[in-house]
Amino acid sequence: MREQLEENLITRVNIGDSLTRTAWRYPSKVALVDGSRRFTYQQLNDQVNKFAHALISLGFGRGDAVALMSGNSAEFIISYYAMAKVGIICVPINLGWKSHEITYVLDHSEAKAIVVESQLLKAVSPSLFENEQVRDVIVATGLNVPFEMEPSNRNFYLFDELISAEPKSEPEVYVEDRDPLSYLYTSGTTSAPKGVVSSHLAVYLESLGVAVENKYDRHDVVACMMPLFHTAQLNGQATPCIAVGAKLVMMRGFTSDSLIDVIEGEKATLIFGLPFMFRELLDNPRIEGAEIVSLRLALYAMAPMPDALLRKCMEILKCDFTLGFGQTEMNPVTTVFRPEHQLSHSGAVGTPEVNTLVGIMNEFGALLGPSESGEIVYRSPQSMTGYLKNPDATREAFKFGWFHSGDAGFFDKDGILWFEDRFKDVIKTGGENVASIEVEKAIYASSDDVAEVIAVGLPHPRWGEAITAFIVPKEGREIDKDELLGRLKDKIDGFKVPKEVVIVGQLPRTSTGKVQKNIVRRENSDLFNKN
Repeated sequence: MREQLEENLITRVNIGDSLTRTAWRYPSKVALVDGSRRFTYQQLNDQVNKFAHALISLGFGRGDAVALMSGNSAEFIISYYAMAKVGIICVPINLGWKSHEITYVLDHSEAKAIVVESQLLKAVSPSLFENEQVRDVIVATGLNVPFEMEPSNRNFYLFDELISAEPKSEPEVYVEDRDPLSYLYTSGTTSAPKGVVSSHLAVYLESLGVAVENKYDRHDVVACMMPLFHTAQLNGQATPCIAVGAKLVMMRGFTSDSLIDVIEGEKATLIFGLPFMFRELLDNPRIEGAEIVSLRLALYAMAPMPDALLRKCMEILKCDFTLGFGQTEMNPVTTVFRPEHQLSHSGAVGTPEVNTLVGIMNEFGALLGPSESGEIVYRSPQSMTGYLKNPDATREAFKFGWFHSGDAGFFDKDGILWFEDRFKDVIKTGGENVASIEVEKAIYASSDDVAEVIAVGLPHPRWGEAITAFIVPKEGREIDKDELLGRLKDKIDGFKVPKEVVIVGQLPRTSTGKVQKNIVRRENSDLFNKN
């Protein structure tokens, strides 16, 4: 057994080991900034190792799931890498979820413990009362909010106290390359989120691929303003940057002022955000006199940048722009819309990332040629292992030997990928994935006056896509839109509530009676540009 472990420690692929290697290369270099706290790579790795040993002392090991509920903080990064070194599966909790969603994820993932920041303990407590398998609650300082240790039949530990007496040595634990690193929950075409099983190998290769594509190195300084519980910030930015020795600057959310402060104060070279964030940055009067010459690359995601906004960003920020396209199941980047294509192919989503083979497939499994539209499919070691406890969905996603994205698109004559539409009715709004059927069900449950409703995403300058409900009232009934929206806020998360409700007499249908959402989207594509 010892011989097997020793061989594993030498040859394995483990996300935790990427931090170890960087700490050995650049021990005194600043790795992470969190408010007034600054960690060198040696200090960060020491904290990770101490927490890894603490988890082992609590009885957790390879294959156990532990939830993580935290804003962007040093403790998030420490927890993620510590769990990786021990072979524990990290289950990040979306801070926008309601109690029933948190409860579902804790149950479905079979999490045995949770690491939670003090200010978030109140939000997770109802789920802890409903879930007895989460036996240990580890409370990180976070915003240092007073809290009560409820329910009382759990073991509560303070993060700092738990790790204080643990050793800094590297934990020696057997972990396979394809062992799960995380369960990332993402909305699908049903209201119940799917647990995406991501392996160490998949995330490790994706991280190195992103670093290669975007030329990350130890001189880079990254403003982490998107939430780390999303794979885009976590595996699209943090893990690649740690692998090469860059500096991460934690931001608890986005404001244009706070971003300018980080760029000026930390000499940030990389920023990553949604298109509306860049719009707000340019609208801030401070930007004209700001010291932003350190910026070399601005990355955006979720939606193409409007051409006028992109040109203005390039003019004022004077740095390169890149779009990262992909999805949680691919951990996440699959194509890169490179700086040299931003203006010549405005609206495209790029060319394949170094580790990813991208194809366009018809419904019969045949690959299509240039300019032919079909489903975007992938082959890559970055792919998820599967959907947790959902073999049918996994089998469907891997049909014909390719991962099926659920997105429609085509390659143009220059070999650049264009995204057209979604086969799955998932709306991407403000960085969140929202299942249209969940919104529709909530509307039906909120009003007896609704005969029929569909929810679609329409282009929006701030949100990328704005959730929009098209409602056919029952004959002789009237619908008060404000009253309906008020009721919805008690049933679904705030970011899932439609930005607009449109009352219509009928919805377009196919010859078989299916509502044609694509027509609704196309005919109303400028709805939010009129306002």
